[in-house]
Amino acid sequence: MMLIGPPGGALELRRDGAGRARVTGRFPYDIPTELAPGRSETIEARAFAARLEAGAEVHFLAGHDFDKPLAARSAGTLRLTDTAEALELEAEIDPGTSWARDFLAAHAAGLVRGLSPGFRVTPGGESVERSGAGLLRRIRAAELIELSAVTVPAYPAAQIDARSWTPTRGLEAVRALIDAAEYVTPFYRWRP
Repeated sequence: MMLIGPPGGALELRRDGAGRARVTGRFPYDIPTELAPGRSETIEARAFAARLEAGAEVHFLAGHDFDKPLAARSAGTLRLTDTAEALELEAEIDPGTSWARDFLAAHAAGLVRGLSPGFRVTPGGESVERSGAGLLRRIRAAELIELSAVTVPAYPAAQIDARSWTPTRGLEAVRALIDAAEYVTPFYRWRP
């Protein structure tokens, strides 16, 4: 077994001889994060609960790219636990695709450390208030569509960890739709 971790131990990667890995991650709730100058956002505890409890499909992706799936609830390779403190994930990654191997190599090199949710705010599920000189968007209810392993997460406290085990559409396309004004949701309101 091989163990690779960055100094400080924030994340670690463990693989067996076949390269199989288990990824765990944590997206903590109620932590305001500045997404743009003067614009902060916080996702309140259990904001994703309704869709998760309904058993809806959620994907774990490389870099918000639906063409690079790493795990999915429907495949039985993604498990999500929603608590008052955080949304936690456990994904089984099979290195059988080039993007899975790329993700595992980038993680091992310390390049991919963050976890980022892709979601749609449900009607009435948000509020915007003044906070100092800026604005704070509070998300109370949202439909979680996917979670992604990313280089730099908007929420720095959201991290992933990869461990070895033995197992018993992408962001560019979405941005193109936004640019074409065909698909605009509250999710992308403050996103660059």
